[in-house]
Amino acid sequence: MLSYAGPNLPHDLFDATGRNAGPLTWNIDRAMPAADRWLESKFAPWTRSVVQDWADGALDHLEAVVFTRADDSAQRLYYYLCELRRAGSIKGPEPLMLDIAKIARASSVARTEAALRQLGERLDVDAAALSAAIAQGNATRRATTSAEAGTKPVVLIAGSPLPDARLHRVAEAEGWSAIGRTLADEWADRGPDVDAAGDPFAALARQLNTRHLDTRGFTNRAEALAQQARDVGAKAALLWLIEEDDTTVWHLPALRAALEDMGLPVLVATRRDWSCRDGIDLEIAAFLQGVAA
Repeated sequence: MLSYAGPNLPHDLFDATGRNAGPLTWNIDRAMPAADRWLESKFAPWTRSVVQDWADGALDHLEAVVFTRADDSAQRLYYYLCELRRAGSIKGPEPLMLDIAKIARASSVARTEAALRQLGERLDVDAAALSAAIAQGNATRRATTSAEAGTKPVVLIAGSPLPDARLHRVAEAEGWSAIGRTLADEWADRGPDVDAAGDPFAALARQLNTRHLDTRGFTNRAEALAQQARDVGAKAALLWLIEEDDTTVWHLPALRAALEDMGLPVLVATRRDWSCRDGIDLEIAAFLQGVAA
């Protein structure tokens, strides 16, 4: 069995192996002594849980874990795990890196295609198996339906990916509907259909290259956030960034301006605790009560 960590990964290729165990998971509400010993404080919190699971042997049933170059935390964790395994400090599955390129140009697509072929060879996936998985994956994408609009006002939560739905529940307790992607949502996102014509590895490379679900892509984040706010009919917004976020924070002024230009009330919460045990629940409740007043 194999697993994966990070966004912007080739789910169709994983499915083609017949051994896809899904993404790694995390539990941040526990002690993590191994992670405290080996990782610096600025690692994304989910990485600490992964390292602890690796050290505890909780991942020993896996053959390999694929990490993505499209996420800074995922790629840094990959190198740490490789070195810890080499030194004999941990055992567990083999860490693998998918070195995709994100610039919108032919050479980047070609680089990504080469990386996919290399990973396919390592995981025993040929073109026929990948083509079949892409067809099934496209069917799954088309079968996914969006939730129907509700009657409650919507607050859009953006910034750092959420650990789970705990902040959604805070908003719901105040009579609001919360829209905001968790880290699990980011990792599970298959993206748009893969063009099944021609070589499947090339087609999958094109799909990965054009996606914007990562920290290394080239896209107008403020414009994308404003469009999302319009799409979900947001009446308020929360820009929530954790202490360890060293990428999205650079876009914060533009993100805030884009939402405020739409006339949305915006609560900005930076350098926050990913476990949400820093009083953010009370701040959100007070903010939403004020907007509703």
